[in-house]
Amino acid sequence: MDRLPPLVDQHSHGALHGDLGLGAFEAHLAAASGGHGPAPAGTTFFDSWTGLGVRRWCPPLLGLEAHCPPARYLARRRELGTFHASRLLLRGAGIGTFLLETGAPSELTTAGELAAAAEARAHEVVRLEPLAEQIADTSGSVDSFIGYTAEAIYAAAQDATAFASGAPFCEGRAPEAGEVRRAAERWLRGRRPGDRLAEPSLLRHLLWSAVATGVPVQLHGPDPLPLAGFLQATTGIGTDLVLLPRPPHHRRAAELAAVHPHVYADAGPDPEETLRQAPFGKLLFSTGARALPELYVTGARFFVRAVERVVREWTEEGMCARADAERITAMVASGTARRVYRLEAEVPAAG
Repeated sequence: MDRLPPLVDQHSHGALHGDLGLGAFEAHLAAASGGHGPAPAGTTFFDSWTGLGVRRWCPPLLGLEAHCPPARYLARRRELGTFHASRLLLRGAGIGTFLLETGAPSELTTAGELAAAAEARAHEVVRLEPLAEQIADTSGSVDSFIGYTAEAIYAAAQDATAFASGAPFCEGRAPEAGEVRRAAERWLRGRRPGDRLAEPSLLRHLLWSAVATGVPVQLHGPDPLPLAGFLQATTGIGTDLVLLPRPPHHRRAAELAAVHPHVYADAGPDPEETLRQAPFGKLLFSTGARALPELYVTGARFFVRAVERVVREWTEEGMCARADAERITAMVASGTARRVYRLEAEVPAAG
């Protein structure tokens, strides 16, 4: 297959600034692999699917042989320094545009820093919950909280590429003003600075407020099925919704995307499964990378490897022509994201 244009990564969190020792690196690798706590005795979190990907694809970007020992790889990383190593990794990932979730204070790179390091483009996705939490920390009353939240969402909509929310459930109707006020009173009365927003009516209020702006909204609920009523109720409003579930719910997200014209879904870790459940133009790629620049590399390479394998099999079986296979791959890799997030005017950054 001909070389793909640079990917559009529709969801990630940025990379760390500081140097990492073996323990800290493995902790982030464990989180990416779904693990917690130390690795079993005599093993390492490099002994995982993600770890194999790091050893296969990242060492050559830093001037080492593939599959070199983890200790040698990390020594090379320290030798180059975090700044230079991160630049080499990000520029070798094949990603031309990043959509970076923002909203909470973080030690991770900003969209501007990520764009500079990767020699790519980066756009902000504003997470709704931290936005409301920051306002709650400084607002003096329920009225000021509700008013400032509305103003902040409107202001963010002027520049943000998308909004995002982790609400696990949302009804098919916007809460009434009295319901919002009572929920705000309950939450503000009992919270302390730094407490996370978990008041259901306020989460619904934030989501419906974001939908009203017309800016695309990413929905990060673990299982998208409890959002089905919200998806149905927002049909025809003119705002696209993108489902980014956690495994093993990507197939269900693809099925919901197939049903609703304004709903899209993350292709997930097994694109073969989601490609069979939704029109190809309803699926988008993401790495979900956090902290380690290596996760951008592995996320991109695993995705390309999986999608190209699927469409190659389809071509060999006579299910589609080679030109169709290339078009489908490019659509999921970047084309649909450019359309949904209104990036069409951008010339893809050089990979």
